Amino acid sequence: ADVEFMQGMIMHHSQAVEMTALIPSHSESKDVRALGAKISSSQADEIRMMQRWLAARGQATSMEMPDMPGMDMSGNAMPLMPGMLSPEQMASLRKAQGPEFDRLFLSGMIQHHGGALVMVKELFNSAGAGQDAEIFDFATDVDNSQRAEIKIMQKLLEELH
Repeated sequence: ADVEFMQGMIMHHSQAVEMTALIPSHSESKDVRALGAKISSSQADEIRMMQRWLAARGQATSMEMPDMPGMDMSGNAMPLMPGMLSPEQMASLRKAQGPEFDRLFLSGMIQHHGGALVMVKELFNSAGAGQDAEIFDFATDVDNSQRAEIKIMQKLLEELH
């Protein structure tokens, strides 16, 4: 469960980094830009930490087959991790500009962060999982920081209306 959590969270964080990369060209909001920079930086750092953790244990850093992106070991399309944006939501985000982008980004990132909270809860509900000190500390940090960021994003979203 620990390995699957780390692999899944790498995939999850990668989408958040991809979302924040759109901000400079799509948003004029200094609040959204500042929040996006913080999310991008922290999640990129966490991805590197998770990759190191998995590599140190001889585990793959992704869940998918290297020669078949988006496919799992049995060749099926991989389900999105909880809260991840669908391809359609990502396409809408890429097309949007200005306040519309800000609204889609904030609501999408709230959904995304909510999914990470589900993943942490599932980890801690798995027997024997989350006991490794590094995983416990990381998962607890994810839970705390994402809850705080959700509150900030909800406030920014209210200000857009």
